[in-house]
Amino acid sequence: MQKFTTKIVDMMKSEGLFEWQGGPIILSQIENEFGPLEWDQGEPSKAYASWAANMAIALNTGVPWIMCKEDDAPDPIINTCNGFYCDWFSPNKPHKPTMWTEAWTAWYTGFGVPVPHRPVEDLAYGVAKFIQKGGSFVNYYMYHGGTNFGRTAGGPFVATSYDYDAPIDEYGLLREPKWGHLKELHRAIKLCEPALVAGDPIISSLGKAQKSSVFRSSTGACAAFLENKDKLSYARVSFSGMHYDLPPWSISILPDCKTTVFNTARVGSQISQMKMEWAGGLTWQSYNEEINSYSEEEAFTAVGLLEQINMTRDNTDYLWYTTYVDVAKNEQFLTSGKSPKLTVMSAGHALHVFVNGQLTGTVYGSVEDPKLTYTGSVKLWAGSNTISCLSIAVGLPNVGEHFETWNAGILGPVILYGLNEGRRDLTWQKWTYQVGLKGEAMSLHSLSGSSSVEWGEPVQKQPLTWYKVM
Repeated sequence: MQKFTTKIVDMMKSEGLFEWQGGPIILSQIENEFGPLEWDQGEPSKAYASWAANMAIALNTGVPWIMCKEDDAPDPIINTCNGFYCDWFSPNKPHKPTMWTEAWTAWYTGFGVPVPHRPVEDLAYGVAKFIQKGGSFVNYYMYHGGTNFGRTAGGPFVATSYDYDAPIDEYGLLREPKWGHLKELHRAIKLCEPALVAGDPIISSLGKAQKSSVFRSSTGACAAFLENKDKLSYARVSFSGMHYDLPPWSISILPDCKTTVFNTARVGSQISQMKMEWAGGLTWQSYNEEINSYSEEEAFTAVGLLEQINMTRDNTDYLWYTTYVDVAKNEQFLTSGKSPKLTVMSAGHALHVFVNGQLTGTVYGSVEDPKLTYTGSVKLWAGSNTISCLSIAVGLPNVGEHFETWNAGILGPVILYGLNEGRRDLTWQKWTYQVGLKGEAMSLHSLSGSSSVEWGEPVQKQPLTWYKVM
């Protein structure tokens, strides 16, 4: 870590990017949201955080160092807040500025869940509330949405879109009214600057759920923030001999302590909605990959079930689990017509089950519960039967403790019900493993690889199908 951090700092210095060099970098950050790990792991993590802080300071960036969500950040490191609201936050020393390094404009998009949206009225209220408390710095996360390409998205179940309902969307287009309303908020705060930087606010009650925060300078500058934290009801308040109407859950900003120039709940910006249109004139083709289309050199066999990430090393999202089941000719289900049932328990995140080359079912987990269980009837015949399970990892964990315990893949048990013997546990018999898909090995996703096979007319509802569009 020290080598990497030093490399980055040296690169920034060589390009003249720090503020004292005339560049745009005004802050340096070391680690990110490491505090929760300290709570979990105790002294070893505290020692690491202290080492990281001292290492960073020694690099002499010439700008302040910060640690996000690190309550005991050692001096001169500034501990900062990340969250939807940070008006509750104070740094661990009174001489440190109150900084909000991640004002969340929404949340990341997950597979299988609605696209998150945060109303700009609520976001503006959170920012104004932070400033009225004496906050000195706000950084939006995200202000410009983005896109993760290929397999670079986090997880589990994080989509490749990292739009975050940001003021600038992942296509680089302005999202209104979020962009315009925040622009007006920033303009109003800027008008308050002479009073804001002069000292702490004087707070007075204006009602049961209403208050004023007044900033004054020695030169006569005055700025006021009038808050109504009631979520349902409007409020009329009296301030400095005048009446002000405050919408629910809002703050009015008065740069001269008289005139309201902005209210967080009153949106005057134009509302715009993006309309997606179907792309026309495209030609679709498909290529069908065979099930278990691997050679002996590409596969390996082990007794029992193996954890997926340890096998794939995250070089692919796919791992084949294949085993064989011998069925005697005297099995009753062969004549009764009552098919056996197969149960497969997996740590996540998605699973396709094939029996004798035919897809018998698909199951997948969720953001809240990545674990899954497949249960379904299977068609077996007398003699040897092949059970192949394609396990799919939908991203690696992006936050949390003890990542080594966050498993993926089939860990069992795998049980076959409905045989003469009652149940047969397949967990500890021999399994053959194949890392990745054949199409990945052939680089079908690349321009050169896609030309190595013959593509045909697109097919529907066919498993293991690659699609190409031109």
